[in-house]
Amino acid sequence: MTMRITDILAAHDGTAFSFEVLPPLKGRGVAQLFKNIDTLREFDPMYINITSHRSELVFKSTPDGLYQRVSQRSRPGTVAVAAAIQQRYGIPAVPHIICSGFSKMETEYALIDLNFLGITNILLLRGDKAKHESSFIPNEGGHAHATELQAQVNDFNRGYFIDGTKMDIETGETFCYGVAGYPEKHEEAPNIDMDIHYLKQKVDNGAEYVVTQLFYDNEKYFSFVDHCRAAGINVPIIPGIKPICTMKQMTVLPKVFHVDLPTALSDELLKCKSNDDAKAVGIEWCINQVKELIAAGVPSIHFYSLNATDSVRQIAKAVY
Repeated sequence: MTMRITDILAAHDGTAFSFEVLPPLKGRGVAQLFKNIDTLREFDPMYINITSHRSELVFKSTPDGLYQRVSQRSRPGTVAVAAAIQQRYGIPAVPHIICSGFSKMETEYALIDLNFLGITNILLLRGDKAKHESSFIPNEGGHAHATELQAQVNDFNRGYFIDGTKMDIETGETFCYGVAGYPEKHEEAPNIDMDIHYLKQKVDNGAEYVVTQLFYDNEKYFSFVDHCRAAGINVPIIPGIKPICTMKQMTVLPKVFHVDLPTALSDELLKCKSNDDAKAVGIEWCINQVKELIAAGVPSIHFYSLNATDSVRQIAKAVY
């Protein structure tokens, strides 16, 4: 039986270490993914998250010279990758279950597969809008909000399918799930108070922990936690960390993730002459960030390690 994330955190002495991986691109194998995991295994990860990716509409040429719009998913296999990781390494896998690009029925099938595989930890997210959309639009028969996705998982935990029928399958352990939090507020929230109001709803409805969006100013995380506690959110709030690895990320990350870079960090990045320089700055900044977070007694630190495995390894080596 796989331990629930909340039980893992409660039993762990000190600040736990975890990180996130992506399923391989369609048509590629898992060798590089396993290599990345092997690079970080020495730091005893308590769990590994696996991202999930929506289908996107793309135009493909047809034999008659026209173009047809088709749905295509570049990174399938989240459930399979989670099973492979848990089987190969014996480390709890936490696949992302998202609204974006999926119908309720597809989500139900994923939950059934995870149940059969003995994977009982998941992270529930709305997910990003499609590239061609100006605002988030759910798939036909899909969820518009993470709270709706949460309700489906809660029903599944109680033994009910989306059509209201009682399951004949043995669900065994119920799913333990976390949700996302935004120290600098979600881009669509009118203000931080409203953002935390909706986060409180998710916790009241069964979310057992929160993982934050990446941030580079610890004071924003500490303020967010204080605000959450004042609102009655008492579950673990896990800080998410992503080291800067290239010069371009100084402008890309704030735009994509809607976060601010502290002036001290941007000033150092402006001095960089190469990506190697930027990577070194990113590592040093995150080492200091993580040391302060550990000193503050955070339950765990979750690393967004996409294209940053070596940086995460150097950071973890300096602090764990």
